[in-house]
Amino acid sequence: MMNYDVKRLSEEAIGLLKQLISIPSVSRDEQLAADCLQQYIEALGMETSRKGNNVWCMSPGFDLQKLTLLLNSHIDTVKPVSGWLKDPFTPHLESNGKLYGLGSNDAGASLVSLLQVFLTLCQESQPYNLLFLASCEEEVSGKGGIESVLSDLPPVNFAIVGEPTEMHPAIAEKGLMVIDVEAHGKSGHAARDEGENAIYKVLDDIRWFRDYQFPKVSKMLGPVKMNVTVIHAGTQHNVVPDLCTFTVDVRSNECYSNEQLFAEIKAHISGEPKARSFRLNSSLTPTDHPLVQRATALGRKSFGSPTLSDQALMPFPSMKMGPGKSSRSHTADEFVFVQEIEEAIHLYLQLLDGIEI
Repeated sequence: MMNYDVKRLSEEAIGLLKQLISIPSVSRDEQLAADCLQQYIEALGMETSRKGNNVWCMSPGFDLQKLTLLLNSHIDTVKPVSGWLKDPFTPHLESNGKLYGLGSNDAGASLVSLLQVFLTLCQESQPYNLLFLASCEEEVSGKGGIESVLSDLPPVNFAIVGEPTEMHPAIAEKGLMVIDVEAHGKSGHAARDEGENAIYKVLDDIRWFRDYQFPKVSKMLGPVKMNVTVIHAGTQHNVVPDLCTFTVDVRSNECYSNEQLFAEIKAHISGEPKARSFRLNSSLTPTDHPLVQRATALGRKSFGSPTLSDQALMPFPSMKMGPGKSSRSHTADEFVFVQEIEEAIHLYLQLLDGIEI
């Protein structure tokens, strides 16, 4: 590994992160942030491509005979929650190295760290091609995000997905399927005990979702999790409701596809289920992959992540790894430590420089 000036690279990263914090980039409204990032990269003499608010850049001398490593993170944020004591769009750096701002932790720190690593590794010949992608709409799993550009990219063999993991590699990630269930009854006057109450019809189904355990349990991700999270029924107190709907959040492990889970669910309940999407499946990268093994050699601990990222939309092996803590994401007064960014750049370079993927 070359002797890189990590201090200088982290200063560059932090300067860019401050710019991005000052530009509101809530999901589906990331144009100005994408503009900023694209201009930053092009000012360094690199060529960029863009589709919607997704911006990507290929290493010079890109050779299709080599394998390709993708470095990806997202530029969008959630909306600021209530409870912020600071302006979420004004970067505020305290003397203890704590940088406040919306998106600082999730996932601005990862984005700017990966970009500096990309720009640095591009200066030396690597046994692989490098591809940097700043994607949009990650927080809403939007179809205008990474999913919309995968067909425009060259073939990818492995990806590092920048998310706050304290620089430990998430080599597995739970998938997500949202199911809406309908039960139909017959309306009537509550005082005369008429009709067929649709609320009563869903009770057994809800109990099943609460109690059922899918038999296959992942060593890395644990069991499939199902939670009833929303329910709607009724119009007024004296009318027996003829319709009851409820929503189920299903978090899958790699033992099942979302289609398989849906078929099993449909066979066990009396209501009419409808999946909003099957596209966000679980992922798992084997522990013997060279990048996983090098991360382990660097003292990093592999784990399975319960939270969703763009990893769910990648049809190639990947691991989620970045500075910051997941518990800070989507919270008031979100922050990241400057030292975390410096350590991330150093670790990324140790992980990626010269690796055979």
